[in-house]
Amino acid sequence: MRRMITTLVVCGALLTGVAPAHAVIKNPVQALKAVLAPGRGMHVTETTTLMEGAAERTERRREGTFAFDAEGRITALDVRTTGGEYGPERAIGFNHDIGGTSYQSGGRIGKWLTKGKTWWKDSHRLHLWHTELLGYDEQLINPAEPATLAALLKHGQRDGDTVTGTLTFKELVRVSRWAQHSTHGQWDQEGELSYTVTLTPAGLVGRVRSTFTFPDVFEELTGRTLYVDTRYHGWGEKVSIKAPDARKTTTELCVEGLCNWRLPG
Repeated sequence: MRRMITTLVVCGALLTGVAPAHAVIKNPVQALKAVLAPGRGMHVTETTTLMEGAAERTERRREGTFAFDAEGRITALDVRTTGGEYGPERAIGFNHDIGGTSYQSGGRIGKWLTKGKTWWKDSHRLHLWHTELLGYDEQLINPAEPATLAALLKHGQRDGDTVTGTLTFKELVRVSRWAQHSTHGQWDQEGELSYTVTLTPAGLVGRVRSTFTFPDVFEELTGRTLYVDTRYHGWGEKVSIKAPDARKTTTELCVEGLCNWRLPG
């Protein structure tokens, strides 16, 4: 009789869909919201590959820290880039309520700095133009934004800890402040960005791979396909991003003997 009762209990559990505790997968959006707070952030490592057919290949690598607010909006960043045409570079940026402030060192900017200065400071009118800091090959998906993560899950197919899908730029810009503030967000709104998101056991995003083909906007990029592979760790850790030493900073650039020259910001 005891054996029969045990059997009935087990069968009942199976029929009602009760699963072992270890099989429960956390809701990624809820897991993300739990780590979002001012003064917190995440760390990233990134590899970008620009392709034109199978013959041409350009790679860059980034490593840095992003600070976010309670809504997942990026408030500050500190990123180092290697592999570029102009050598290693570093970018520090801050988003304000209105406008932004950026600092750049090394790379192309480093060749235009006045003597004794290692950082160029620039002010951005509406918001921080992060594409101008990180480059046209930056990751356009910001998985720290709950609305963006929800859209990725909604439009993608989930298989275990992996979500794969496609979004148009219009759909991404609608939910993502990061995409809204990118240069790409003003391009072909019907262009598509394919993505694969890998989740950690805690339900947080551990990796985002995205790819898209540049529209007919810039002659040197038209028709070329960009692959961006970004890994995330340290979600919710305390981060502190500070401006460079003011004594090493200038707002002036000198290009071919012409000083006080400005890039569009």
